[in-house]
Amino acid sequence: MRKKKLAGIFMSFMVAAGVMAGCGSSTSSSNGGESDKGGEIKIGANLELSGGVASYGQSIKEGIDLALEEINKDGIDGKKLKLVPFDNKSEAPEAINGATKLISQDKVVAIIGAATSGNTKAQIEIAQSNNVPLLTPTGTADDVTVKDGKLNDFVFRTCFIDPFQGTVAANFASNDLKAKTAAVFIDSASDYSKGLAASFKELFEKKGGKIVTQEAYVAKDTDFHAQLTNIKGKNPDFIFVPGYYEEVGLIVKQARELGIEVPMMGADGWDSPKLIELAGKDALNNTFITNHYSSGDSDQKVQDFVHAFKAKYKDKSPDAFNALGYDSAYFIADAIKRAGSGDSKKIQKALAETDGLELVTGKMKLDKNHNPIKSAVILEYKNGEQTFKTKVSPE
Repeated sequence: MRKKKLAGIFMSFMVAAGVMAGCGSSTSSSNGGESDKGGEIKIGANLELSGGVASYGQSIKEGIDLALEEINKDGIDGKKLKLVPFDNKSEAPEAINGATKLISQDKVVAIIGAATSGNTKAQIEIAQSNNVPLLTPTGTADDVTVKDGKLNDFVFRTCFIDPFQGTVAANFASNDLKAKTAAVFIDSASDYSKGLAASFKELFEKKGGKIVTQEAYVAKDTDFHAQLTNIKGKNPDFIFVPGYYEEVGLIVKQARELGIEVPMMGADGWDSPKLIELAGKDALNNTFITNHYSSGDSDQKVQDFVHAFKAKYKDKSPDAFNALGYDSAYFIADAIKRAGSGDSKKIQKALAETDGLELVTGKMKLDKNHNPIKSAVILEYKNGEQTFKTKVSPE
């Protein structure tokens, strides 16, 4: 099994190298020309539609589908947007395969995805080499758009970045919950988890708080009793768990079973209906997350989106991944409209110049590193339901 996996990864990189060598910088023009034929412009969606974090990718695609349905009622300069989806199976090698196929075979003018930072970063070299914009709805790691101080100029995101979420959580723990001590429980193999933990610890300590212990796990672990017992022994006021829902659900459940009742908090990685199934409604009481949006926000644009989403998806309440998928489609559509073209290079330029675009998750303005400057929300779980607590400004 291991040899097959390594061979698959090797083949993924070989195929990707072929695309980078064969397409060069001319891809954007040929993509635009092909997409214009037949009155449609192709947009790729490289998403986790199956595998470990399938809930994220599926929610993003639901949001994209709703947005394109609305956009295509009038079209863009007489053209329709056509979505070409690819299931990366929640794996980086498959994300590479997806970017390769979408660019070389499907001739998309831009790619939306992936959901996770790791699967987004797997596509960056291909997108950069072929001058095709890559827009992640939810890849929050700070090195997605900038690596070693250099801007990945064809890479964008719709979400805010991890350091912002970590600082929001630290402020909330210190100011609102009055926590003086905290434990941090991270996925040691996840850049997402480590980045959030680092920004949380820095500000929490700066505000006079003390980190009494840091424990670690890795993705796919299911038994967290040993680490949680260690945390319980340190008697923290608060526990920060910046992970993904698959493990977090079990962590919260097992923590409560061990008698740990203190507030627990994470970030957007918790945001999945599966979390409630894994943790249980009662266990999630007194837990909080930072997130990009809340369906409970009274803002009219948010409520219009919630109404449209429920009408399409049989009264299902949209989560933040739905909203960010929806916003990503509108972000791309707005850039295509301002570019006046299906040419990828012109779309990239329009994306970079975005300033003041009103979206469900906030007014979109990009900084010099292609990161949105917009508000975050804090949500509290009460009896298995997310409830809107407050909105936090980035300033």
